[in-house]
Amino acid sequence: MAALLEIRDLEVDLFTRRGVLRAIDRFSLTVQHGETLGLVGESGCGKSMTSLAIMGLLPVPPAKITGGAILLEGRDLTKLSDSKMQAVRGREVGIIFQDPMSSLNPVYTVGDQLVEAIRCHFKLDRRAAAKRALDLLDRVHIPDARRRLDAYPHELSGGMNQRVVIAMAIACEPKLLIADEPTTALDVTIQAQIIELLKEIQRESRMGMVFITHDLGVIADVADRVTVMYAGKKAEEAPVDVLFDDPRHPYTRGLIGATPKPGDERRHRLVEIPGTVPGLASRPKGCAFANRCPLVFERCHVEAPALVHQAEGHAAACFLADQMEDCDVASVGA
Repeated sequence: MAALLEIRDLEVDLFTRRGVLRAIDRFSLTVQHGETLGLVGESGCGKSMTSLAIMGLLPVPPAKITGGAILLEGRDLTKLSDSKMQAVRGREVGIIFQDPMSSLNPVYTVGDQLVEAIRCHFKLDRRAAAKRALDLLDRVHIPDARRRLDAYPHELSGGMNQRVVIAMAIACEPKLLIADEPTTALDVTIQAQIIELLKEIQRESRMGMVFITHDLGVIADVADRVTVMYAGKKAEEAPVDVLFDDPRHPYTRGLIGATPKPGDERRHRLVEIPGTVPGLASRPKGCAFANRCPLVFERCHVEAPALVHQAEGHAAACFLADQMEDCDVASVGA
C-alpha cells in the first residue's frame, strides 16, 4: 500500500532582491495511514514552510517549489491546478495553525464559520450543515456547544478557540491532519488537553497526522516516529522510542538536553544549544550545524553529510552517526 503522504526531495526557493535563497533543501519524509509523525526543530528550520508547501499555501511570490514531489496516496500535489488543490484542502488534508485567532474570522460566529467550511465540500443545506457543526463542537468537547455556535471568537478562551479550529480542520474527515505548533499559544494545562484531544481524534478516525513542534517533550507523548529538521534539511529520523534512547545527531541530542523532563531532579541542569539556526542567506557550505556543534571537525566545514541509514528505520545526517554513542557530547545535553 502506498504511503498516505510521501515528500520526495522537496526543494523550495525564495526569489528575493538578494538572489535565490534555498529554504527547503531536498527534504523527504513519509507518513503512513493512521500514523503520527513528529516534525521537530527550532524556529527557522523550515517546518512551517514544509506544511505550507503540502497545503499549496506557499506565499507566491517569493516562494516557489523548484524540485521534488509531494505525493498524497501517490498523487503529486505539486502538479495540481489551484482549483484542484483548493478541493484537496480541508477535504483530504486539514491543517491546524498555532494561533487560533489568526485562523478564525472575528466578525463571524463560530457556527457560521463551521457551516461555511462544511458546505464548501459537502452538498448539504444550511440546516444539515448546522447539525454537523454542532456534532463537531461536541466531538471536540466544547461545553454548551449549542450556545457556542452563536458566539464570536473574541467571546471564547484561547483553548476554546483552538478546539473550534480543530473542529474546522476535521469537519470534512480529511485523510491527513497537519498540526502546526497547535499548543504554542496556550498555557500548560490547556496544552495537555489539546494534545489528548488530538490523540483521541487520531485514534478514532485513523487519519495520518504530522505534528509540528519545537518541543521534544510534546513529541514523546504524541508521535510514532520523529523527523528532526535543521536549516531546511533532515538531520535525523527514527521511531520515537529509538530517537530518545539513541539519538545519533548532535543537534537531536542538544534538543533532548534542552527539554525539561517532568519529575527529573536534574531539570535545573538543562543545557542550551549555543548560537542560532543560520539564516537563508548565510547557510554554510558544509554541515549547517557545524558552527554550533561540539563535535565539529574540518570535514564538517567543507562537506555536507549524507543521511546514514541504520537499523530500525533510524537515519542521521552526521559523519559521526555510527560512532555517536562513543562521543563526548555532554555539552549538548546527552
